Amino acid sequence: MSMDVSDYVLKRLREWGVEHVFGYPGDGINGLVAAFGRADNQPRFIQARHEEMAAFSATGYAKFSGRVGVCVATSGPGAIHLLNGLYDAKLDHVPVVAIVGQTARSAMGGSYQQEVDLQALFKDVASDYLVEVNVPSQLPNALDRAIRTALTRRAPTAVIIPSDLQEQRYEPPGHEFKQVPSSPPSVPRTTATAPRPEIERAAEVLNSGSKVAILVGQGAREAVEEVLEVAELTGAGIAKALLGKDVLSDDLPFVTGPIGLLGSRPSYELMRDCDTLLIVGSNFPYSQFLPELDQARAVQIDIDGTMIGMRYPTEVNLVGDAKSTLRELIPLLRRQSDRSWRETVEKHVARWWETVERQSMLEAKPVNPMRVVWELSQRIPDNAIVTADSGSSTNWYARCLRFRGEMRGSLSGTLATMGPGVPYALGAKFAHPDRPVIALVGDGAMQMNGLAELLTIARYHRDWPDPRLVVCVFHNNDLNQVTWELRAMGGAPKFEESQTLPDVSYADIARCMGLDAIAVDDPNELASAWDRALDAHRPTVLDVRCDPEVPPIPPHASAEQIKDMSAAILRGDPDAWHLIMQGVKTKAQEFRP
Repeated sequence: MSMDVSDYVLKRLREWGVEHVFGYPGDGINGLVAAFGRADNQPRFIQARHEEMAAFSATGYAKFSGRVGVCVATSGPGAIHLLNGLYDAKLDHVPVVAIVGQTARSAMGGSYQQEVDLQALFKDVASDYLVEVNVPSQLPNALDRAIRTALTRRAPTAVIIPSDLQEQRYEPPGHEFKQVPSSPPSVPRTTATAPRPEIERAAEVLNSGSKVAILVGQGAREAVEEVLEVAELTGAGIAKALLGKDVLSDDLPFVTGPIGLLGSRPSYELMRDCDTLLIVGSNFPYSQFLPELDQARAVQIDIDGTMIGMRYPTEVNLVGDAKSTLRELIPLLRRQSDRSWRETVEKHVARWWETVERQSMLEAKPVNPMRVVWELSQRIPDNAIVTADSGSSTNWYARCLRFRGEMRGSLSGTLATMGPGVPYALGAKFAHPDRPVIALVGDGAMQMNGLAELLTIARYHRDWPDPRLVVCVFHNNDLNQVTWELRAMGGAPKFEESQTLPDVSYADIARCMGLDAIAVDDPNELASAWDRALDAHRPTVLDVRCDPEVPPIPPHASAEQIKDMSAAILRGDPDAWHLIMQGVKTKAQEFRP
């Protein structure tokens, strides 16, 4: 059957099982857009409001589906707009394929309209595989390699297709010199296990420890049973890197929760006091939150040998799949008979959750943002998917939200860019249209791009069997995370010209778009507001006016550090006394019996 190059691209995507393509049209991809029409919109074109949002949605889709995410954009400005979302995928190790248009081949090099050197533009973000297709017979190999590479290396790849080529007749590669064929689409799967002698060395390290700590990241997601078995044998406590927050249930009494600046007190204590460390599937970068460099013997397991042994002086580095490597390791481990370390960890964890509850229930002006997430935790469905944006709200996602059951969650873990919260939620909803999705987003991120994507939600929500998508806006009129960084790291008071946001009702805007909306400025209304949002029959914006002066105090903050920050605040911070009192009240909850 005769077809154009664009028709063949969509046919090949269907053969790969691709069901959604996130994008925005432009004349550099007119051939592709026309092909979607001829193909009865299969795979389905999901129109974002901006190419960056398309890339974020593809990344969120890939994170929550386990499949490759695909985004498409026109040449020049469209391609440029993709970059931030693709870098988010690159740094969080997510498989995304970008299909990008380019000016016609006859105009290349002629400083033509919207002509940009796309090879140079994408050479870093798509460094694992980047190709420009210049003759029809380069397909299917170019597209197949882009998808296989993205899946195998967990990275973004890019395929550039000039606009005139898209409308040419497709010709398959021939059985001749300088022609490159391809194989039928199949998802590459590998199961690598570290060498037996290295596994035996790792067992010796773990068996020698009396105070074992485990740190898991997203790379441990398929090895939950094995991680728990190791923890049971060694009596270990388990901390979770932010991208691994959904790997283990927070209802487990020995799971200490998040680690780092956004971490918990028991995770801090776990690393402070352990004598042995096992890192599974994590590249957590902040070594100051790991044990002192000469304190613990350490073992690391990671599928990527280039990322191993670089955060802590690990004695044994096991390069392999977490599940299969742990399965080989478990028979070599002895059960720790002295459970006093485990009992100490569990006591710290229980006390921490009591502390978080007390901190969440503290009065604020008007609503304590910690309580927003605490109330969500009491009623969130066990199969919910939660996305978080970058900002002070990330602290409350990390510390206050208890994961359990089949809950999933993610955010921009490494790039920590603002803006992915709402488009991630869209990607999650297309990956799992039968599951409720909640996005926890600051008002800065909503003003940056989240408001626009509410239109995308309004457009597509009728297609979802479960229409529940709740966008919770932490409405404090402040770029709050940076404000706190200025205070705590720079010793500088809040600079209102850069930090204060224009006030707007996110609930009113949502209603104008045809969505449900609930505005909350009374903490006693939070529980019922969440109940309404989670029972709604259409997507809902929960607009909560939060106190910007509730401090995201890290678990290692000392009274002296708080005193120093207070001194900086008194040099000119607006509403300084209220800010100090909120900080003192919050920190004091850690010391209550």
